[in-house]
Amino acid sequence: MRRFFFNPNLAQLSSESSSATPTPACLSQLAIGSLLNLSDDIYHHWCRVLRAKVGEQSLIFDGLGGQSIIELESIDKKSAQARLIAHDTDDNSSNFHSTIAIVMSRGDRMDYAIQKSTELGATAIQLLTSQHGEVRLKANQVDKKLNHWQQVALSACEQCGLNRPPLVMSPVSIEQWLQHQGGEPHSDVSYLVTDAYYQQYFNQPTLPLVLAVPSQQEKQQLDINTSIKQHFAQAAQTQSKPRFDILIGAEGGLSESEYLQARDSDFLPWQLGNRVLRTETAPVVALATLIYISDTL
Repeated sequence: MRRFFFNPNLAQLSSESSSATPTPACLSQLAIGSLLNLSDDIYHHWCRVLRAKVGEQSLIFDGLGGQSIIELESIDKKSAQARLIAHDTDDNSSNFHSTIAIVMSRGDRMDYAIQKSTELGATAIQLLTSQHGEVRLKANQVDKKLNHWQQVALSACEQCGLNRPPLVMSPVSIEQWLQHQGGEPHSDVSYLVTDAYYQQYFNQPTLPLVLAVPSQQEKQQLDINTSIKQHFAQAAQTQSKPRFDILIGAEGGLSESEYLQARDSDFLPWQLGNRVLRTETAPVVALATLIYISDTL
């Protein structure tokens, strides 16, 4: 069954369901049998590209938890309506929160990093600039690129079954982010920020990790896997999800000053295996490792 992201800011209830009340902020608040006017992007993809017919069913999710089954009620030349059939409350989210703070790279590599981070359950993706970074967006490029990368994340959610998409945050420098001056999500999904799930993420204590090769002295002093397991255990005691912030540099790595700033901000150096990973590979391996650790506790 096809799945689509349903943005409540871009769609409304049909007048048959309500003549004055706009769509609630959450799909789960809608009564079974409600009639929805599909947003333009769902209409185009489902009805025009996939040539769906009246009576066909699909899944939609709004990022606020769970998903809903809808059935096409009517189609005309420029719009379509669907009736709400059922709600499913399963989020398919990870049992930990994670921030992938990654220096922007060019072209498909960045798309790949965002797509795979989404599939592996990242809560937020913070875009960064750095001394060795090769991408520096002009002011008039930021909104367009942010919209593109958020759409990459939403498309990955549609494919993998995740019902809470990661927030792709506008780019800031590594220095700004380490000083807790993070970016903002794209306006189309800014309504997610006030949801309880994302508020828990923002307010949750974190174990910050920087993907880097530790010095010999650091290796002797630190056992990162033990620190990660302890962080999971501490969260279990408070019945909340642990949070990990993972800093990933550019292809040339972090500069010495950036690495020292991260260490001064209590980031622990985390080496993933004995080889140097590409920027787009690093978040995949990091998140997969955290999933493995959490599943074996």
